[in-house]
Amino acid sequence: MSLLEKLSPALVSSVRGKIEENISLAPFTWFRVGGAAELLFQPADTQDLADFLKALPKEIPVYVIGVGSNLIIRDGGVKGVVIRLTPKGFGGISVDGLRITSGTMVLDSMLAKKAAEAGIAGLEFYRGVPGTIGGALRMNAGCYEQETKDVLVECQAVNRDGDIITFKNADMGYTYRHCALPDDLIFVSATFEGTKDAPEAILARMDAITARRENSQPIREKTGGSTFKNPDQVQSGGRKSWQVIDDAGLRGFSIGDAQMSEKHCNFMINKGNAKASDLEALGEHVIKTVKETQGVDLHWEIKRIGEK
Repeated sequence: MSLLEKLSPALVSSVRGKIEENISLAPFTWFRVGGAAELLFQPADTQDLADFLKALPKEIPVYVIGVGSNLIIRDGGVKGVVIRLTPKGFGGISVDGLRITSGTMVLDSMLAKKAAEAGIAGLEFYRGVPGTIGGALRMNAGCYEQETKDVLVECQAVNRDGDIITFKNADMGYTYRHCALPDDLIFVSATFEGTKDAPEAILARMDAITARRENSQPIREKTGGSTFKNPDQVQSGGRKSWQVIDDAGLRGFSIGDAQMSEKHCNFMINKGNAKASDLEALGEHVIKTVKETQGVDLHWEIKRIGEK
């Protein structure tokens, strides 16, 4: 009996979104690798998501993905339910003074653009962050010395019981690339606050960020952004991840079609036909080699889910 057949007919018939079986997840990730979801649910909106989770048997595992910018789906696929929020249901943006509210499937770069057009400064850094607001909330995403914790006012999430909960910035327990809230929360919206500035000045700063990214990162490749978090600065002697990887001689190192980018060696790229196992093996090789040669511990920033 399939997972879909195990769900109650009442649950399946009540959802307003889309439920599908054995759907390949590779097209939903920037690496374009990985197996299928046993069940893929794309809710129509927040209430549809909440109702689904409330009725879903608790023993069935649930995973959530956005645009898959910082994600490896393993080759064996994902057992249970994969929830993918859609731009239609979770892609709205509204402005109120110096505050801007967005759904969590809004691209980080789009939020930055809309804030700039409204004369809201302080969110420019999102122009350089790949992925969506949902991912930014979960990992305290940031770049160029700014992070989500610096601009977030509050956000809404749905828990595994189907409750819709509002969290203030102080509730998030943010540290570097980490949120202390439970992993089973699915973020659905967020409100940010900036400061007033002329739109043309904000857009100019964003253009500078764009140019900096294009010059230093392989953004035209099938990649996943930064592979590893920056290491402990005492242990690494002040070096960032790319520097310890470079010092270990791993710039451009490949396993199959998985490669540490020549342009930015903290970025993994799929040169064409890499498997998820190639990418993960490459990352683990980098971790091992950097530890052995540099005495530095690296930790994955890219999330990996599914069966090997």
